[in-house]
Amino acid sequence: MQMTPMITAFVMHFGEMGSRWGFNRTVGQIYALLVVSNRALTAVEIGEALHASRGNVSMGIKELNAWQLIETQHVPGDRKEYYRSKGSIWDMANRVFEERRKREIDPTLSMLRDILLDNPSNEEERYAQTQINEIHDLLENITEWTQSLQSLSPEKLNTLMKLGAGVGKVLDIKDKLINKTG
Repeated sequence: MQMTPMITAFVMHFGEMGSRWGFNRTVGQIYALLVVSNRALTAVEIGEALHASRGNVSMGIKELNAWQLIETQHVPGDRKEYYRSKGSIWDMANRVFEERRKREIDPTLSMLRDILLDNPSNEEERYAQTQINEIHDLLENITEWTQSLQSLSPEKLNTLMKLGAGVGKVLDIKDKLINKTG
């Protein structure tokens, strides 16, 4: 893999962003490299391109496999394993969203549900439970919304995103119409 300045800049930045998305820098760099590579790469090629140890590359590949972001390929007559990113960029975004939901949102919702089953014993707990219920409802709505977005085709999702602020304007018009008739 030829690490041009453009590819290097992308891979390094993706590594930094990876730590914000739930995986370490090396894993982010490995994934970025596989995304922009026009062919499957071996672990040795990945390590050489990133100046990463075999151990780091091996652990990164395991992590990316666990996230279902890469696939392993075999070449007839060659004992090496080759790796490439799995699916489209939209597939990648959906996998990352789904994994983050499972790792972050679902446990939080579970904890919030448990707290909401408790009977508040005083005014402070009643107030706290009201706030916790709002957080729960927000997370539930976000989860339902993102799941419905994930079922859209990339074309429909692109169209929806291009609408952007236009959706807010439509909702403002709707509110004005309701207020006039209400």
